[in-house]
Amino acid sequence: MFAVEVKDHIMIAHSLPSPVFGPAQGMHGATFTVDAAFFTEDLDDHGLVVDIGLAVEALAATLAPLRYKNLDEIPEFAGKFTTTEFLCKHIFDQMRGHIGAGTLKDAGRVRRLRITLHESHMARAWFEGDV
Repeated sequence: MFAVEVKDHIMIAHSLPSPVFGPAQGMHGATFTVDAAFFTEDLDDHGLVVDIGLAVEALAATLAPLRYKNLDEIPEFAGKFTTTEFLCKHIFDQMRGHIGAGTLKDAGRVRRLRITLHESHMARAWFEGDV
């Protein structure tokens, strides 16, 4: 498989209100580096997986509603634990929408997508699936 991966970042605030999260129960901030990897079995006529510029724009558009936000105040996240893993799936779903809409001009070649959130130099999570 061929792959192209693009990167961006977000700064958010949130709380994880359950004893299982220890000190992260309270309001705290996080800065995530976000990677979006697009996988294809073949390249287009120009030797591309996806247009990198369009992929960067799609990722930025996906992250814009989260950037500098308190996730506890976003209605669609009400009652959910906005863990790193949860955010990976949320971003995956939004990026899959860009792929389905043809935003990346991939002509349907993208078969898989992986979204990775780097929480720190010691921890990361990802969600990967077919598109």
